[in-house]
Amino acid sequence: MTDGDGFPYFIDAVSRRSGLPTEQAAALARAVLQTMAERVTGGAPDDLVGHLPNNVGGYLTGPAPVDGGAGAAPSPPSDAGPAEFLRRVEQRAGVDPAAARAGTGAVFATLREAMTVREFREMVARLPRDDGGRPGPL
Repeated sequence: MTDGDGFPYFIDAVSRRSGLPTEQAAALARAVLQTMAERVTGGAPDDLVGHLPNNVGGYLTGPAPVDGGAGAAPSPPSDAGPAEFLRRVEQRAGVDPAAARAGTGAVFATLREAMTVREFREMVARLPRDDGGRPGPL
């Protein structure tokens, strides 16, 4: 999944895992990756880019407009947990909470497949934690 032509495969995998149509899976993948880019601690998740298709890796370069509008989304507080992550994904992708949850899980599962165990664990460790100490949005 690391070549420039891998974008359709990434989205197909997200669609298959989530049970959502390809177009909706693409919107969710973009929303999840953009939200992740603004929420990871220790800077942008540059280490992910090499493991993603070129068109997907571009979503990790920094905060992007919410709902495709002008202006970047404000950076969330560092203690914002999984509920805030899912709310932002839902808002960005224009989907209901169930689709946001399914799409987010599918994107993380697809990322896990595209990365080594160590890289995935390091990425997840950089996400804010919820009240129970679990990384969000997992």
